[in-house]
Amino acid sequence: MASVLPANGSNALRQTPRYIDIGINLTDPIYTGVHHGTKRHQDDMQGVLKRAREAGCQKLIVTGSDLEESKKAVTLSESHPGFIYSTIGVHPCNCLQFTDKPNAGLLSEIQNLALTAKETGHCVAFGEIGLDYDRLMLCPKDVQLDYFAKQLDVAIKVDLPLFLHSRAAHEDFKRLLKERLENLPKRGVVHSFTGTEQEMLELVEMGFDIGINGCSMKTAENLEVVKKVPLERIQLETDGPWCEMRATHASAQYLKDIGEEQWKSVKKEKWVEGAMVKGRNEPCQIVKVGWAVAKIKGVSLEELTEKAWENTIKMFGLGER
Repeated sequence: MASVLPANGSNALRQTPRYIDIGINLTDPIYTGVHHGTKRHQDDMQGVLKRAREAGCQKLIVTGSDLEESKKAVTLSESHPGFIYSTIGVHPCNCLQFTDKPNAGLLSEIQNLALTAKETGHCVAFGEIGLDYDRLMLCPKDVQLDYFAKQLDVAIKVDLPLFLHSRAAHEDFKRLLKERLENLPKRGVVHSFTGTEQEMLELVEMGFDIGINGCSMKTAENLEVVKKVPLERIQLETDGPWCEMRATHASAQYLKDIGEEQWKSVKKEKWVEGAMVKGRNEPCQIVKVGWAVAKIKGVSLEELTEKAWENTIKMFGLGER
């Protein structure tokens, strides 16, 4: 079993903390060796899952970003019961898909899939839904607003916690949530959070948790926000294959004493079995997220990871009490 140094930097080894990666895009073809539409190496999904377990990831929540990806996420969950769970929804950048079918068509399919997968215990959240004004080239603002509201209404019907996305859209995001707040008792998590301290505090006040990954710790301003997130509202994620923690990020200063990487990392063209792929984030890297967050907040790694575990189990269940 892997071991890590405790957060105080001493040399005494301890057992691996337990993690739940609440946001991992395992349906991306990159985990089967396909990079930008071209097969570069063998399918190494089993290696990715093996490293996740070795790192202490006891549970993974795979993100559904549209109907087809949500179906794939459910299938992964069915293949790995008790380890992998799924979310179901349509990402704001994919909301033009709703205009390809009669208004109620895709919404109805998403709702039915969520209800069925919820019943079998494979879907634990409705999402990824929300607003993204940084990428309006992928979906216009009016379409995003329309279908965020409509998906929130579906979420009320399926009665699941929310898995939320907000980029440069806080006021509209907050308004649409507030209009339905009394009908969303299970609240949810705003994942991959990169907003301001004030925005974070407003979401926490509304009862939402905050998901932290590498993208949440790029700048000095980001670090100040992470420092202020209440421990009882924090959840951890990688958002792989994206949002890896990089040497150019402000968070890098907190990783200096984490020790050597446990797994070899190679370029995709030189992939060998058992190695990570450079530039491709994966669940085992949640160790770095937890380490940095603990240091930023000035708490022990054990306190941080156990609190994050409790918060996630409380919100999503995942077969635990």
